Amino acid sequence: MKDYPAIVIGGGHAGIEAALALARLGTKTLLITQNPDTIGKMSCNPAIGGLAKGNLVREIDALGGQMGILTDMTAIQVRMLNQSRGAAVQAPRAQADKALYSSMARKTLELQPNLTIFMDTVVDIITDSSGKTIEGVVTERGKKIGADTVVLTTGTFMEATLFIGQWQGPGGRLGEPAAVGLGTALRKRGFPAGRMNTGTPARIKASSIDFSKLAVQHGDSKKIYFSFLEKNYERPDIPCHILYTNESTHSAIRAGLDRSPLFSGVITGKGPRYCPSIEDKVVRFPDRERHQVFVEPEGEYTDEMYLNGLSSSLPEDIQEAFYRSLPGFEHAEIVRPAYAVEYDYLAPSALFASLESKLVKGLFIAGQTNGTSGYEEAAAQGIMAGINARRYLDHEPPIILGRDEAYIGVLIDDLVTLSPKEPYRMFTSRAERRLALRQDSADLRLTPVGMAVGLVDDQRREKFEIRKAQIDEIHDLLRNRKITHDDARESELFSAHIGEPLSLALRDPQICALLDEDEEESIPIALIPALANYPQSCLQTAILDARYEGYLEKEERLASRLDKAERLHIPEGFNYRSIAGLSTESIEKLESVQPITLGQASRIPGVRKSDVALLYVMLSRKGDK
Repeated sequence: MKDYPAIVIGGGHAGIEAALALARLGTKTLLITQNPDTIGKMSCNPAIGGLAKGNLVREIDALGGQMGILTDMTAIQVRMLNQSRGAAVQAPRAQADKALYSSMARKTLELQPNLTIFMDTVVDIITDSSGKTIEGVVTERGKKIGADTVVLTTGTFMEATLFIGQWQGPGGRLGEPAAVGLGTALRKRGFPAGRMNTGTPARIKASSIDFSKLAVQHGDSKKIYFSFLEKNYERPDIPCHILYTNESTHSAIRAGLDRSPLFSGVITGKGPRYCPSIEDKVVRFPDRERHQVFVEPEGEYTDEMYLNGLSSSLPEDIQEAFYRSLPGFEHAEIVRPAYAVEYDYLAPSALFASLESKLVKGLFIAGQTNGTSGYEEAAAQGIMAGINARRYLDHEPPIILGRDEAYIGVLIDDLVTLSPKEPYRMFTSRAERRLALRQDSADLRLTPVGMAVGLVDDQRREKFEIRKAQIDEIHDLLRNRKITHDDARESELFSAHIGEPLSLALRDPQICALLDEDEEESIPIALIPALANYPQSCLQTAILDARYEGYLEKEERLASRLDKAERLHIPEGFNYRSIAGLSTESIEKLESVQPITLGQASRIPGVRKSDVALLYVMLSRKGDK
């Protein structure tokens, strides 16, 4: 008898979702964290969501996760990004109160039945005599805790080192110790590991900033929710500000490059391509006269401001010089210096699409441990690892979301197939069917999955069923209402365009051409007054469905042609060497990744298209037998 059916290692965003999923599915779960006071702490940016990331949060929520609820509870500013562009690339983003978010995350865990929090550091795992099945963990204080399944979510703490100029020391966050021992132990057990790095800017005392020299950025006036439960917590709208670096800033940075750990070779881990340090930007783009900086509040009751776009690991004297070169920051006082952190990650190529380890059964790995960046990517992996750890205990097949079903599916497929060598960040461009993966439709796609798994509670189920019925009713109203010649005579808007009566399904290009973002809801409501009785969120989803119906149908037809080949199952332990003509490189790549579908096999770097065709023929023959 094990001590716990499930153990989750780490109390970050991945660990929160994994632990809650397991506990809510009836699993007695132990969450081991180095410090319960830092559960859900935002190590870097005080924000949740953004382009594609906001989609991930809404998908987590649709499955029955917590991040969307925590964001609504703690937001101090919310905006819908890319409103001037198409719906496929729009996403919500919120500034969150960092201290309140962490506090609410911890409270949620503490109140969750079946879940226990334990303060310690895990330094090794326990396996059976074969070394191939998980049996528990070993902690820094020598405790051996048995478990049938373990979810590992160590974030940036595993064997981590902090850097500020020529100073370096152990730590996963400034002032917090690294998780020493586990990375070394896993390497000895044969886990493929590497080093990555990320950074964060200094925190500046707000009262030392002259905000009159900065441009103001307010949140949206329209209420925006991350959770489909749409509970209004009456949160404030605190402004952000925008400024730009200048030549004095860049000169101060260049003066300190000889003491930069990034450029001296001290830091060897690969850093984030899409969120580089300010010194990296100055070196890589010497012709750029300025770089944009967002000045963001860290919370409602703190004087600290976060400078988005100015992460650095330069010495503190250089930091003071370049921060004070910014307009409004002439007398800036640094509360916490900027720093970089280098840490161990485990190559996700050693994972199945369920996030279970290929080396040790029952061990699931999620979050930045897998080489991702961002709270949202971590939480998305966490909820799937938690779901699949429970299904492992129940001897049920794992839940694996397709690339056409969710950004979560794109994320995990990219990780286990491509195994990025630099911190992975989600973008809308990574999704082949992003029009079908809109942020507003996440519940329609994934709440049925959460219901089938058992993670959706009665309140969310009832809310979803009402919303879905209302959207269906709006669809019917739009399809059945025709714009007639009488409408044309009454409205100059249609008079020049009407020919045959047009449906308000909005897919007709004549109608689409007439509508801008502000009119998408006002025109249908004017012609069908009953629409005003429906919630704005339902109306928005139904109208977007109607407007893009033709594009979605075309996308669906193209996808269906590829679906059979994409989802063609590859049996576990398939003998690739039995296929005559398959290249040696492809065989090695396929044996290493162990793809579960032909689609996944086709995306493995180094696997030739001709070899995929041979594999398709062989698998098709086996399927016919």
